[in-house]
Amino acid sequence: MDEQLTFEFEQRPTIKGFPELRWTGKRPYRSTQYYPAQLRETYGKEQNGWINKLFWGDNLQVMSHLLKEFRGQIDLIYIDPPFDSKADYKRKIEVKGVGKTVSDSSSFEEKQYGDIWTNDEYLQFMYERFILMRELLSEKGCIYVHCDWHKVHHLRCLLDEVFGTGNFVNEIVWHYADYMQGNATTSLPRKHDTILFYSKTPKYYYSRVKVPLDKPVKRNRVVWNGKTKSLEVARDENGKIIYDEFTDRFLDSVWEEDVLNIGQTSVTRKTSSENLNYPTQKPKRILELIIEASSQPGDIVFDCFMGSGTTQAVAMKLGRRFIGADINLGAIQTTIKRLLAVAKELEPTKPVTHETIQSQFSMVAEDPAHYLAAASAGGNTELSAAERSKVIDFLKSKGMDTSALEEDVKYTGFEVYNVNNYDFFRNPVEARDLLISALEIQPFPQSDVWDGELDGRMVKIMPVNRIATKADLKELLANLPYKTYEKRKEENPNQPVERITIVCMGHEPDLKGALEQELSDYKVDIQIVDILRDKKDLQLKRDSEAEIVREGDKLVIRAFYPMNLMQKLSLQKEYVEDWRQLVDSIMIDWNYDGVVMQPTVTDVPGKNEMVKGIYDIPESFGTIKVKITDLLSESLEVEVR
Repeated sequence: MDEQLTFEFEQRPTIKGFPELRWTGKRPYRSTQYYPAQLRETYGKEQNGWINKLFWGDNLQVMSHLLKEFRGQIDLIYIDPPFDSKADYKRKIEVKGVGKTVSDSSSFEEKQYGDIWTNDEYLQFMYERFILMRELLSEKGCIYVHCDWHKVHHLRCLLDEVFGTGNFVNEIVWHYADYMQGNATTSLPRKHDTILFYSKTPKYYYSRVKVPLDKPVKRNRVVWNGKTKSLEVARDENGKIIYDEFTDRFLDSVWEEDVLNIGQTSVTRKTSSENLNYPTQKPKRILELIIEASSQPGDIVFDCFMGSGTTQAVAMKLGRRFIGADINLGAIQTTIKRLLAVAKELEPTKPVTHETIQSQFSMVAEDPAHYLAAASAGGNTELSAAERSKVIDFLKSKGMDTSALEEDVKYTGFEVYNVNNYDFFRNPVEARDLLISALEIQPFPQSDVWDGELDGRMVKIMPVNRIATKADLKELLANLPYKTYEKRKEENPNQPVERITIVCMGHEPDLKGALEQELSDYKVDIQIVDILRDKKDLQLKRDSEAEIVREGDKLVIRAFYPMNLMQKLSLQKEYVEDWRQLVDSIMIDWNYDGVVMQPTVTDVPGKNEMVKGIYDIPESFGTIKVKITDLLSESLEVEVR
C-alpha cells in the first residue's frame, strides 16, 4: 500500500520583479511517489528512541521515501552536490601490506563518480532535489549548499525560486589556500568556494559562533552615553582610554585561515590526518561551524550527497541526530568505517556500574520497581544507556543531584538501508555493463542510439543514477533513424517500425505513453523494463568467493577471492601473498536473523594494517553472517551454520 503513496508539493507563485531561471526541458515538480527502503545492517543501539540512518541509492528516491516520516522534521541540511566540474573523480586503491607484493606497484585508481553534465540536465536535477529538501525541512530549518564558480550563479537562482528570495540568509565565502596558484597565467587564481545559506521560514534557528583569533587583539571599550544618545569610547577616572583584550570574535561570512585553522585547499589535503582518500572530501571544521550555528543538540541533520561522511561524523560528535544518503557504494562503505571509529571514540571513559549506583545513591533501594529492573544483570555490570537513563529519572524524582551520572547525549547507533532494491549494483559507475551482463543483452559498442539488442528488440539503458524522466527521452528521439522508419512504414504499414525496450531504474509515470506520443506518426512497440519494480529479484553475478570454516571455538577465514579486484591487479601484474591484503573490513553477526545484519564484530583495521581473519565464537550463537568488503567496496556476504 505504501508504494502507491503520493506526495504533492506547493508551487510558489511567480513574483513580479524576481525572474525565474529557465532552461530547455524545464518541468514543474509537483509530486513524487513513495519509494520503499530495505533495512540491511544495524550498528549500535537506539538512544532516546532514535537511531541514525544511512541510505544507499538515488537521493531523489531517498528523500521521497523520507517524506512519509520526516516531512517538516529535519532541522539542518548541508549538501556538497556536483559542481559540474567536467571531471571524473577517482579514488586511489592501495593494496595493504606494502612491500609484500611482487611488483613495485601497490596501488591503482578506481573511478568513483563522474561530474560531467549538460547544463539543462544539471539544473533539472538540482531543482527537483531542492524542492524535496524544502519539504523535509522544519519551520526552524536551514539549508547550506556548498558550490564553486561553475554553478553558484545558477544555484542561487534555483534556491531563490524554491525557497523564496526572502529566505536567503547569507553567502559564505570559504577562502582556502592554493598551492598551485602560480600556474594561473591567463586569469586571477581561483581561491574560494561559496556556501549559500537559506532558511525555510523567517523563524529559522541561528546561534552566533565564536572563533579564535590568531593572536590577542586590544580594542577600545565602547559604552553607551545616555545623555548624548550615542556610543563613546570608555575612559577611566583619569581620562585614559580603557582597552579590552579579545582572543576570539564572532563568525562572519568570510571563512579564512584564522577561522578554519586547517591549512586546506579546496578539499581535504592528502597530508591531513582527516584524509580518507575520498574524492572532494571537505574538512570537518567547515561542518563544525555550520552545525554549531544552525542546529541544537538532538536536532536532525541531513546530507544526501554524503561522500566520505564528514557531515555525519561531525553531527555524531556534536550530539546531533543525522540521516545520510549517497548513490556511490564507496561512499557508504567509507562512511560506515568512519562512523564506527567515531562511535568508539565517544564511548564513555568512566562507565557507571550497578555497584557504584548502589553505593552512592542508597535511596534506589526504596523503589525496586525502578532500580531492580535496571539492575537485572546484577553485580558490577556496566549500565547501558537505557538503564542509566532509567536510574537518572528515578533519582531526579527523589530530588537528587544526578549530574555525576549525566553525560552529553551522543547518538552513535546507525542503520544502513537500500532504497528500491538498489543493492544489486556492486558499483554504480559500472552499472551499464553490469545490466548488459545481467539481462543478457547483446551489446552494440559503436551505436550512438542503442546499447544493444535483446530478443529482437532494440535496447536503450537510461541513466542509472536516478529515475528516468520524459526529458531523458530527448536524446533518444533526436538520434532515431527516421528515414529508415519511413521506409519500413511504407513497406509494412501494419507492422511496428521498431521494437524498443527501455531499461531504467525507476521512472516517471506514463514514460511509455510520452514516448508513444512523440512517435505517434509511426507504429512502435515499446516495452519499459523497470529493474526496480519488474525485476525485484534481479541479482547480478557475484564472483567473489571465500573459504570460511569453524575450527573448534574459532571462526577461520582461510581464503578470500574478490574476482573483480584480482582481475584489476592481474592486469598490472600485481600479485599478493595474503588474501587479507585485499580486504577493507570484516563484519560478523553471530546470530543473524535472516533479514538484518547486526554485527558484533567489526574488524576495521588501519590503513597499513590487515584484518585478523580468526575470531572467537561466543558460547551463544546461531546462524553466523560474515560480510567481507574488499578494497573496491564490493562485498561478499556468507552465512555459516
